[in-house]
Amino acid sequence: MHLLLIGCGVLLRELSDAIVHSPHLIDAQFLPAGLHDAGAKPMRQRIQEAVDAAEGKHYDAIALGYALCGTGLAGLRARSLPLVLPRAHDCITLLMGSRARYNEYFAANCGVYFRSIGWVERADELEEQISGIGMSCNLGSLIEKYGEDNGRFLYDQMMGYTRSYSKLTFLKTGLEVDDTFRRRARAEAQGKGWIFEEADGSLALFRRLVAGDWENDFLQVPPHHQVVVTYDDAIVAAIAY
Repeated sequence: MHLLLIGCGVLLRELSDAIVHSPHLIDAQFLPAGLHDAGAKPMRQRIQEAVDAAEGKHYDAIALGYALCGTGLAGLRARSLPLVLPRAHDCITLLMGSRARYNEYFAANCGVYFRSIGWVERADELEEQISGIGMSCNLGSLIEKYGEDNGRFLYDQMMGYTRSYSKLTFLKTGLEVDDTFRRRARAEAQGKGWIFEEADGSLALFRRLVAGDWENDFLQVPPHHQVVVTYDDAIVAAIAY
């Protein structure tokens, strides 16, 4: 098979490893790491543009290195080429290797936040992208732009998520070349006053995505169908448009 992989920059290392282990010919395109922070509609539009750009090329399918990401893939359309995407709400499922593992960990760990190699090493890039669409998590910048009261209010709203978490878990996939990423994740947890934990991740779903092993854990979207949210264990489905 000849596949086009369109993937999130946060997952570049994991998807690159999968490409190395794939028996198929893979062309890859990675989109900006912070695309999901732009909102569901801009995210979908950007991925749709990449899908549409593949029209007329001799691919057997387009593999998406994305989870649903809120509703970022809802409404995404397959044109003349089928799409394949994981049945997952977010990339933590991908990094853990299965929906079962994801659900098990969340059930046993309330208020947990996650980091991986990509989330750690692209933190600055994500902040720049957020700033580029008119947002910033820097209190001083917000006060300078919006005034004291408004700036502090916006900062409190944007950072309010930290009050929902009490633990940061670093997911190890075996691609860590040294201790740098784990130490940075630990420092982030300490800075927020959270418990730090490490857990084993998995590369299984990444490798299956580009190996063509698409049973059960992946949605295959035929040509002239689009992705819809199912609000059940299937997570996503395909309907004609």
